[in-house]
Amino acid sequence: MSRGLHLAAYLLAFDTRAHALQDRTRAGFLVRAAALAELAHRGAAAEDGAARVQVVSAAPTGDRVLDALLAELAERPRTWKSWIKRSRDDTLEAVEEQLTVLGVMTMADRAPYGPVTPHRAVAMSDPREALDLQLRVAELVRGSAPVARAPFADAVLAALAAHGHLRLVLSRHDRKAHAGRITALTDRLADPAPGLARAVSGLNLTMVAGQGGMGGG
Repeated sequence: MSRGLHLAAYLLAFDTRAHALQDRTRAGFLVRAAALAELAHRGAAAEDGAARVQVVSAAPTGDRVLDALLAELAERPRTWKSWIKRSRDDTLEAVEEQLTVLGVMTMADRAPYGPVTPHRAVAMSDPREALDLQLRVAELVRGSAPVARAPFADAVLAALAAHGHLRLVLSRHDRKAHAGRITALTDRLADPAPGLARAVSGLNLTMVAGQGGMGGG
């Protein structure tokens, strides 16, 4: 996968039939967690002995979304879970802007005086990119290939889809039938950031608590 985890997470949550994110609120959590995982994987962010996030390298990453997140992380120490919850809408919008600049998609402008709607029409330049990613991640969870051989990015995306209850990719049955494999995929995150792996494991509960209840079984 050539795109950063935060960009891929957006594509993972995109419903090509509806031309919109399956669930914009849910996507905000997923994209934010993916961006943190990207920084951890790059060695730019890690955790201290109290499982709080610290910046290891503040050098520019060349990615505006990641650089903005790094600047946030440097403000004060917080847990991975806290950082997943904070400023997720800003990160989501920044990812959309980046994908638009890259020519991956175009977005309908918001009405300046109209209500903010949960669904914003999006046109993907090539919907197959999102569809292929969703299929690959689903097959990783349902398949039998050694988890250790899966690309780190795919393992993280599978963990996010499972623990984020992204029904577009994995059904409730998939999550139950392949619970052990999902745990093993999530554990791939524990190498760079054990606390982040735990935060991702509890992602659905974090979303429910943070939003006062969310749909999605």
